Amino acid sequence: MTPVVLITGASRGIGAATAILAAQSGWAVAVNYASQASKAQSVVDQILALGGHAKAFQADVSVEADIKRLFAEVDREFAAIGPLRGLVNNAGIVDQVQRVDEYSFERVERMMLLNVVSPFILSREALLRMSTRHGGRGGSIVNLSSVASRLGGSAQYVDYAASKGAIDSFTIGLAKEVASEGVRVNCVRPGMIDTEIHASGGLPNRVRDVGPQMPMGRAGTAQEVAQAIVWFLNEESSYCTGSILDVSGAR
Repeated sequence: MTPVVLITGASRGIGAATAILAAQSGWAVAVNYASQASKAQSVVDQILALGGHAKAFQADVSVEADIKRLFAEVDREFAAIGPLRGLVNNAGIVDQVQRVDEYSFERVERMMLLNVVSPFILSREALLRMSTRHGGRGGSIVNLSSVASRLGGSAQYVDYAASKGAIDSFTIGLAKEVASEGVRVNCVRPGMIDTEIHASGGLPNRVRDVGPQMPMGRAGTAQEVAQAIVWFLNEESSYCTGSILDVSGAR
């Protein structure tokens, strides 16, 4: 049987790089996407070309009904391949650069719903399948945070930084809660990474402008973050749970 991993927001950036690398490490991959079907299918096609197993699944993971449907579809589609043994809570958003005294209620609500509430509910559904308490065979949950959680995001993304601080705490608490149930929970905190998320936050040139100012003189790559995520998924990290790993080039 081949272990199955569900990766949210896997149609591009860190999620896509993680999906491909996980497949190369022997995982069957459920590639979740919200709206970019063609990009998700491209990731699936790359995995299939490598001889792996993958399928794309549309779901808005800020909606509980979509999350439940997503897991049911993954269960059904991969039933003959293997059990769900991994979850990567990668989907997340930033917003336009603003001070807190300019925030709308809707902005903060949207940020917390997708960046905080969603990983809780996704993890709940994964635990119902992976935890030995529920008859599962164990597994690994990897949360994506950000070094913004310790930098604060002042005058830019305080709400984003706060949402990632919640993910840090969630990782530690959940790891302790399920450590005796065969499930490990860890967290990767990227720094400045060259992905499309900066454009969605209104700063399309952020990597170009800020990257050379980083301690290593450059931004990181999605592949570099993916390597850390897949290490946590795999048994090489079998004694790691509740760990938070910065992939930030000393930022």
